[in-house]
Amino acid sequence: MATIRFQAIRETLNRQPVPVVEPNLRRSELYAANVFTISTAKHYMPKEAYNAVLAAITHGQKIDRKIADQVASGMKAWAISKGATHYTHWFQPLTGATAEKHDAFFEPVGDGAAIDKFDGGQLVQQEPDASSFPSGGIRNTFEARGYTAWDPTSPAFVMGTTLCIPTVFVSYTGEALDHKTPLLRALQSIDAAATDVARYFDKNVNKVICTLGWEQEYFLVDSALAASRQDLTLAGRMLLGHGAAKGQQLEDHYFGSIPDRALNFMRELEIECIQLGIPVKTRHNEVAPNQFEIAPLFEEANLAVDHNSLIMDVMSKVAARHNFKVLLHEKPFAGINGSGKHNNWSMATDTGVNLLGPGKTPKSNLMFLTFFINTIKAVYEYADLLRAAIASANNDHRLGANEAPPAIISVFLGQQLSAVLDELERVKDGNLSPEEKTDLKLNVVGKIPEILLDNTDRNRTSPFAFTGNKFEFRAVGSTANCAKPMMVLSTIVAQQLREFKIEVDALIESKKLKKDDAIFNVLREYIKASKKIRFEGDGYSEEWVKEAKKRGLNNFKTTPEALKAQISKKAVQLFGDHNVMNKVEIEARYEIELEEYIKKVQIEGRILGDIATNHVIPTAIAYQNTLIHNVTGLKEIFGTGFKKLAEQQMSLIEEISTHINTIKKNVDAMIDERRKANVIEHADKRADAYCNKVKPYFDTIRYHCDKLELLVDDELWPLTKYRELLFTK
Repeated sequence: MATIRFQAIRETLNRQPVPVVEPNLRRSELYAANVFTISTAKHYMPKEAYNAVLAAITHGQKIDRKIADQVASGMKAWAISKGATHYTHWFQPLTGATAEKHDAFFEPVGDGAAIDKFDGGQLVQQEPDASSFPSGGIRNTFEARGYTAWDPTSPAFVMGTTLCIPTVFVSYTGEALDHKTPLLRALQSIDAAATDVARYFDKNVNKVICTLGWEQEYFLVDSALAASRQDLTLAGRMLLGHGAAKGQQLEDHYFGSIPDRALNFMRELEIECIQLGIPVKTRHNEVAPNQFEIAPLFEEANLAVDHNSLIMDVMSKVAARHNFKVLLHEKPFAGINGSGKHNNWSMATDTGVNLLGPGKTPKSNLMFLTFFINTIKAVYEYADLLRAAIASANNDHRLGANEAPPAIISVFLGQQLSAVLDELERVKDGNLSPEEKTDLKLNVVGKIPEILLDNTDRNRTSPFAFTGNKFEFRAVGSTANCAKPMMVLSTIVAQQLREFKIEVDALIESKKLKKDDAIFNVLREYIKASKKIRFEGDGYSEEWVKEAKKRGLNNFKTTPEALKAQISKKAVQLFGDHNVMNKVEIEARYEIELEEYIKKVQIEGRILGDIATNHVIPTAIAYQNTLIHNVTGLKEIFGTGFKKLAEQQMSLIEEISTHINTIKKNVDAMIDERRKANVIEHADKRADAYCNKVKPYFDTIRYHCDKLELLVDDELWPLTKYRELLFTK
């Protein structure tokens, strides 16, 4: 086995740089070259069809069959001009990955002739076999029918020789079987609620969209080295392995010079992304060795979610061409930073205003405060639901690990904005005097832009932080589909804005308060009510854990704990009231996510048991036999005096035996607990068993395997080590 390791190292060291052929065109000229944008569509379809597509995108209007045929004809002509031979409905089932089934444009018509066929029916709807996708009990395995339906708000694109059409995925009975459908529903809800509130300040607002800018962190490791580790190949992370002497402690990798080989990968990735309409802007080294980040400009949330799902697929394909393996796991290497996917979220009006960006006037700042404070209140009311939105077996390794936000949901504002809210909290009830209004607007509200201009506070320990003109949901994991956290965040803010408008309108009508006074009164109460969720300190500290408990904030450290919030009565009512998900869809997702958690822990347990039993223990025994042979030889040469000479060897033999025995004992116990867990009928109890009975053995087994790595001859050790994976260029 050690031979495989050294072969992989030699192959890596002998790699020649993969050249990147830069196109002659600038990135701005390449942008969206492979996307059927609305401007492109204008050249490929009649005016009637173009206007229908535009209305579907901007107003959600339906497209009838006749128009769909015209759209399909234009889309086909464009795709074929790009070299496409097939088309697919590209969707995001509840597997966490994207899915596609390719069909050729080709269709025989008799007499040895054929045509390129793609009509409105094929564009608008398809019926893929849904039997093997997770449904959480919505449908039986033998009920294979599911439907994909075109989402015109996300443009089609060409990947290779395939026209990809973004779609939703629903069951035969209409329930959502994907991530996109609930997100679209949530975005509709927040559009309506936010537009109603925005009209307090600007009657010209007719639409509000959510914007999202994600930051994707990832690791690059050599493909040969990765292939030599079955845990990296099958689980996406190193289940054992002693840390290298040098990790990230010197902080020399962060924002450092990008290695040439990684830079070549990034350049090709960026070109592909730009052509697919993904507006990638930023690339840099992250904190851990071989860790990097890519980030785009802000986009409408639904499109941004599609682009993030797409880029994760593109990254793997481009990496393979550069002999890299992309690791998107939240914690692929113990002892160094894991990877997140920060979701930067805001709201914008069709009049061009960022609702979480302060303006130059007290009026625009009052609008900013309204949406700012309502968002904080929403997070306070539904903190547990937000925690559930980012729960996964992978993310459990990262949250609270002194590198990422803790599992306790809190909001960071910075000292200056916190002071503004404290000042607003002291505003008196009822009508304000002219002097009070002037003081409030000029001395408090009016100073917000300059406060934010000078506000350099950042808090990397906060899971939900305000960063100047947006909220950054930092707790989202690197493998996550952004759709779920964005769906939850959009829904809870929509609910809060609904309640806000009801309260403000009631004050205006019943107490005859002026609009600004009514808004200030309600906001003041929201500031008071949500104060417990605000935290400006160190989220890693033990003091915060204790303080959060006093405040009544939950600390769900594991996925089985966290997921319970999404099936609570409060959550079911919330999603039902906003037509985002019905009870069946909610419970199905709960079952699916529990099963995913169980299977991931189960797979990791099997891999760890296999490596420990079939690789680590035999290698340790082989080295132990070498030591025994050495001791025996010393005894033959030196007789009774050998003990003093062989003292260290004998100590090593004994130490190795202790580790071997402990590993074998714990692997057997883990397997026994796994058997017990597998016969538990209910998924929630089975997940608890895997979390609390099976998983605890992982650390013990790893500890003793890692100790053996330090004792056994490096030439014998079969597993590629941290120092080789993370520091071989």
